[in-house]
Amino acid sequence: MKAILAKKVGMTQIFDAEGRLQPVTVLQAGPCVVTQLKTMENDGYTAAQIGFGEDKQILKGHAKSKAGHLKASGAKSKHLVEVRTTDVEGETAPKVGDTIQADIFEAGEMVAVTGVSKGKGFAGTIKRHNFHRGPKTHGSRNYRAPGSIGAGYPQHVMKGIKMAGHMGHEQVTVKNLKVALVDVEQNLIAVKGAVPGPNKSLILIRGAQA
Repeated sequence: MKAILAKKVGMTQIFDAEGRLQPVTVLQAGPCVVTQLKTMENDGYTAAQIGFGEDKQILKGHAKSKAGHLKASGAKSKHLVEVRTTDVEGETAPKVGDTIQADIFEAGEMVAVTGVSKGKGFAGTIKRHNFHRGPKTHGSRNYRAPGSIGAGYPQHVMKGIKMAGHMGHEQVTVKNLKVALVDVEQNLIAVKGAVPGPNKSLILIRGAQA
């Protein structure tokens, strides 16, 4: 299992070994704690649950059910995410209470990054689906209208028609991003390019083969 939770810090620029300037996204990666293991016998699949951050409600004595769930690991994590793994019982398998830090990745490694994209609110078809606008001459009033949404038969709108609606705020995975820098002391990982989501949002970093 090669995965870690992180908080998006923001974008900046660094110079690589050959002196070329490249844009990177800085991520506050971990430390994370393994809070639970899912086994084939008990759950029907194998996975590890990892926690990140501190939950103020647990520290204040609230959220007792969550505190009970985390008691075995000794963590007080705010965010909990499951990561599928093929090995939860071998010698190299993670154990409940283990700490995962940024050093599980190395500079030059390829990773897949998952986050929730920025929400854009309610958007029309031109912004949401890149529709063309209608003509603005010869008396046309169909500037940004969606146009036809179906035929006369079967007398209802077919499922999946592209229309106006909620845009963004969706889970997005970007694959094959290159790790540009790893700072173990400050728990920072910088990946080349952009990462979905606003600053301070939760990000899952996985190995390219994970």
